[in-house]
Amino acid sequence: MDKLLTLLEDILNSDLEWVILSQPRSGEKASKVKIRPILIKEDLMFQETVYRGTQVFHTNYLKDEAIERIIRYLQDSFQQAGIRSRLESAAIRVSKKGQITIKRNMTASKDKETGKIIQKNALTHNRVKHYILEEGKPVPFLIRLGVQTKEGMIVRSKYDKFRQINRFLEFIEDVVKELPVDREIRIIDFGCGKSYLTFAMYYFFHELKGREVQIVGLDLKEDVIRHCRSLAEEFGYTGLHFEKGDISSYEGNTYKGGTNSENTNIGDVDMVVSLHACDTATDYALEKAVRWNARVILAVPCCQHEVNGQISNDMLAPFLKYGLIRERMSALITDAVRAELLEEYGYESQILDFIDMEHTPKNILIRAVKRKGMRPGKSYNSKERHTLEKTLECLSIHPTLRQLLKTRSLTKVSKDAT
Repeated sequence: MDKLLTLLEDILNSDLEWVILSQPRSGEKASKVKIRPILIKEDLMFQETVYRGTQVFHTNYLKDEAIERIIRYLQDSFQQAGIRSRLESAAIRVSKKGQITIKRNMTASKDKETGKIIQKNALTHNRVKHYILEEGKPVPFLIRLGVQTKEGMIVRSKYDKFRQINRFLEFIEDVVKELPVDREIRIIDFGCGKSYLTFAMYYFFHELKGREVQIVGLDLKEDVIRHCRSLAEEFGYTGLHFEKGDISSYEGNTYKGGTNSENTNIGDVDMVVSLHACDTATDYALEKAVRWNARVILAVPCCQHEVNGQISNDMLAPFLKYGLIRERMSALITDAVRAELLEEYGYESQILDFIDMEHTPKNILIRAVKRKGMRPGKSYNSKERHTLEKTLECLSIHPTLRQLLKTRSLTKVSKDAT
């Protein structure tokens, strides 16, 4: 019993993935019990899930309580348990006479200085990926948003979010050289939502890169904006602002900011970010980025319904009659057209693989960088433009972004990009 207690004391922490108790004894109504770590108001708890027939019951416990529950289950209800964490795995067997057998297998270790996890017997190139925001190093906004514990460990249920944040920062790090170095960097995040990535951007530029930066996060939900403002104030992020507004009508408000505390118009942006803006909202964000002459554009579109409702082509009719195929083809075509239109207006576009957003499986990121010295519409030659127009005509589609770029005034982008 002492070995079991020691094992549970060691392994029940934020690195735990799960404990599964199974093989119920005669008379036990539950088929299995699963225990995993969760974060509740910054406190590490352990959620017990009990499976009884078609019913599932959840209860949260502190560490000591969870240990006590597991021991009691093994004494009274279940004959085996499997445990897995980021550092080790363990198998527990209980004989009919109550004798406990434990097998532990260490699969990784932690660097004492950095807190990084190193796979056991791994070659250098097989070690755990180096992230821009490192494991084991507490980051205030990650702790507050429930991604990290107070010790800097990643909460297991939030590990995908941690990877997504770092992946996004990698995309930004690749284009930092395109942003100004002689003044503050100005960024607007359309549809910022809970603002995991907005806070990450600010932390990346201001804390890791030591750059002056002004970021505005825009969202339609008043409660979300209020919460984000409160967090920015709590962290002392004076260059991070949140505003309630609609992407299609937003033109940039003046705010108090900048190194000289002067009124600065956010319309003079260097980078426009648009993550999971639904359907044509992405088009409005891209059009504004072009009109504002933004040097960098990052967009993860979703819910591309417009082309799905328009697309028609006799040659493709045998494929388009299948709803799922039509939907996916339309989404891909929508984003390809967006990237191509950005090319036409002076950008070098890439379509990259991103990590699925929390509430949508869309995982395409459009990254566009302004070509230096290129006026809008001048990067495309007449043949390329004609080819794009013929393709749109052939598919019977009329994308919103194309209409916006054609009909709206582009006076703000008539000057060369610096």
